[in-house]
Amino acid sequence: YEGKLTKALAEPVEALLDSASEDTWPAIRKLLQRETKAAVSGLESAISTFELDEATEKELLLRLENHGRSVVESKAREEAARILIRMKDRFSTLFSRDADSMPRVWTGKEDIKAITKTARSASMKLLSTMAAIRLEEDGDNIDTTLSLALVDAARPGTTDRSIQSLDPLASSSWERVPEERTLISPVQCKSLWRQFKAETEYTVTQAIAAQEANKRNNNWLPPPWALAAMAVLGFNEFMTLLRNPFYLAVMFVVFLVGKAMWVQLDIANEFRNGFLPALLSLSTKFVPTIMNILKRLADEGAAPAAPERQRETE
Repeated sequence: YEGKLTKALAEPVEALLDSASEDTWPAIRKLLQRETKAAVSGLESAISTFELDEATEKELLLRLENHGRSVVESKAREEAARILIRMKDRFSTLFSRDADSMPRVWTGKEDIKAITKTARSASMKLLSTMAAIRLEEDGDNIDTTLSLALVDAARPGTTDRSIQSLDPLASSSWERVPEERTLISPVQCKSLWRQFKAETEYTVTQAIAAQEANKRNNNWLPPPWALAAMAVLGFNEFMTLLRNPFYLAVMFVVFLVGKAMWVQLDIANEFRNGFLPALLSLSTKFVPTIMNILKRLADEGAAPAAPERQRETE
């Protein structure tokens, strides 16, 4: 029955601790109570035929109940020893993937600051869950303490000197948590959080760099002041174009040819590889593209004349 109880508790408890939410320890308590009750009931029925005295029977049943608690505590200590790896995995999952579990593409529209805050808050929730064993329903303030010390203290708007001067994590024990139920002390939490931030800072920096590079590659327009200067200095030329339809026709033809060249040469995609490689690549494709466009125009111009020539021959 101890083996059955171990099998019924070990993997579910590990899965619950990995999810790390406000309902984790209540769910573990409920699971422990249900499985222990079933195991004790089975053992009680099994030993009823041995005609044991009442004290021995109670001792066996109590031993089975304590075994269930020890399984949960042992699994919690194992998970607490791997807490830094779990925190980094959770941060990487939430930061690098969107709500549909698809990899994020940093196009420049994402709010990296908000995404980072959400991922770090989830990692802090995991640290708070693993800080102590909560098999009793006694309340504690571990979550509030960690939030105050690790999240609120980092905000630039925090001006309360009493909060800044008093470090709630400068202690070796949690308030209202016995030492035997402590898995990670406040000082250890502070050290783990500092290491966690240092090891995840590179990921955030890479995302910001990718976003800035994407913005530069997609920004083909000149700055606003240049557009305003062009509008002011080119007003006379613009009015000349409006008064002369011939210029408009020439501009329209130039626009069509330029658009065709843009599509054929795929200029936007070429410049993503860099300015100099793009110039070298475009210089090799420029003349063949011009010849291809002229050939197409010639073919389209000759196509209507072919039926007319055949009709004259007939």
